[in-house]
Amino acid sequence: MAPAEGTGYGPRVMAASRLELNLVRLLCRCEAMAAEKRDPEEWRLEKYVGALEDMLQALKAQASKPTSEVINEYSRKVEFLKGMLQTEKLTSSSEKALANQFLAPGRVPTTSRERVPATKTVHLQSRARYTSEMRSELLGTVDPELDFRKRTGVTGSRPVDEKQSAAELDLVLQRHQDLQEKLAEEMLGLARSLKTNTLAAQSVIKKDNQTLSHSLKMADQNLEKLKTESERLEQHTQKSVNWLLWAMLIIVCFIFISMILFIRIMPKLK
Repeated sequence: MAPAEGTGYGPRVMAASRLELNLVRLLCRCEAMAAEKRDPEEWRLEKYVGALEDMLQALKAQASKPTSEVINEYSRKVEFLKGMLQTEKLTSSSEKALANQFLAPGRVPTTSRERVPATKTVHLQSRARYTSEMRSELLGTVDPELDFRKRTGVTGSRPVDEKQSAAELDLVLQRHQDLQEKLAEEMLGLARSLKTNTLAAQSVIKKDNQTLSHSLKMADQNLEKLKTESERLEQHTQKSVNWLLWAMLIIVCFIFISMILFIRIMPKLK
């Protein structure tokens, strides 16, 4: 696998490192194993995905690591494989189908020979498989092998199988009903919590508006009082200045007249 032709991320400025090449090879192998029908006791894919996580962490720590877009695409595919393994461990097909909807496959093919990303193909296959299993549980159908055994008389009587299928159908329907009731209760609790928080926020905002209005009113009153006092102070200052000026003029005139009289009355010194 060449650095520029083996991967599906286009030409790179620098050649891919040996660690990245090994990661791409192991990723291709994991995608191929995920697309195949595996035995429930198969353990290699889980080990390979764990090794992919270790290699991805080591690749992020390298000085000459790929671009952030390539790293994000690797991480997306590894997380998809990890989520797919966790989904397969669920017991109910409805839970598997629900968990499968939240998985995000890769957006870019791992190799240049792929037209569609392998993880996207695996995602579609697993979605179809889980949907088929859930439909089989709801309708009470069984696998072709058990059906063949029923027809050939290998298994027990047909009424017993029908009763078992009806019981399984009732169990599945009851499980779905319980799940719907639980979701409805959670949504109702969230709605109540949202209503309570909204009312509390509305009360706080109303109190803040009242406090702000009162503060603005007090500020206006203080401003009016300040203007009134300023005018009174100005008038008082003007009155004080006029009275002092007239008093000084009177004193000066009195001194001037006294001096003239003193000069006229007192004899001249010989």
